[in-house]
Amino acid sequence: MLHLIRNLPAGARVLDLGAGPGSFPIERPDLLVIRLDLEAPHRLGKGWYVLADAARMPFASGSFDLVISNHSLEHFTQLDATVREAGRVLTPRGALYIAVPDATTLTDRIYRWLGRGGGHVNPFRSAAEVSALVCRLTGIPVRCTTMLFSSLSFLNAHNFVTPPPRRIALFAFGNEPFLAVLIWILRGIDRRLGTRLSQYGWSFRFGNVDGAPPAEVWVNVCVRCGSGHSEAYLRKNAPIRKLAGLFRTYRCPACGGFNFLSAKLTAPAQ
Repeated sequence: MLHLIRNLPAGARVLDLGAGPGSFPIERPDLLVIRLDLEAPHRLGKGWYVLADAARMPFASGSFDLVISNHSLEHFTQLDATVREAGRVLTPRGALYIAVPDATTLTDRIYRWLGRGGGHVNPFRSAAEVSALVCRLTGIPVRCTTMLFSSLSFLNAHNFVTPPPRRIALFAFGNEPFLAVLIWILRGIDRRLGTRLSQYGWSFRFGNVDGAPPAEVWVNVCVRCGSGHSEAYLRKNAPIRKLAGLFRTYRCPACGGFNFLSAKLTAPAQ
């Protein structure tokens, strides 16, 4: 997603769909970023905010060079209409980025159990299902699909805006080191047994994504902010430290969150 944003020409227009306070940081002041959501967020980041229904967007056709739906499609009650609108407001040479959870994974089941549904009204169960839906409703071809791994950041006490449900006690009340250990254990089980305990969902790129790097599966995802990084990037920007001479840890370069470093994991078959 960030690579697509960084490679846009100056003056390009970006739509952050179902944004909340903002689903990505704005690093380029030469872009016009519109954050759209049905309700006002609890805090405002950078960008222009529009309160509107994603199924009936108040924008002219072909208004945006890049449309981003970062973990928002699962929340829209009018899914088909929203996807059609995303395609309508995109320029013919534009790109569409979508990331969604896999409803069959442990992470999404925890999220829905903890939040009594968590607002996830659209349960996606396969990458092929999502890409076929978007292609059918927008006519935009899929270019790349990447598996996403979980960080359980929604359980992290640093991210609580309102008092969490009592069930959070089962996860050490959102204690960050506890979550870091839990994720590290789940990654290890997946590596040895070929399970999908630490998988979260998928990201997709549609349309004009020429020049984008090949999809790379990042297993090191921060338990606080959810940012994923390659091991090479972390070694350069977040010095790896050894804990008790056995475990490797790092501080997320994006937010400072505490994490255990996981070795590369081969994506399991679906």
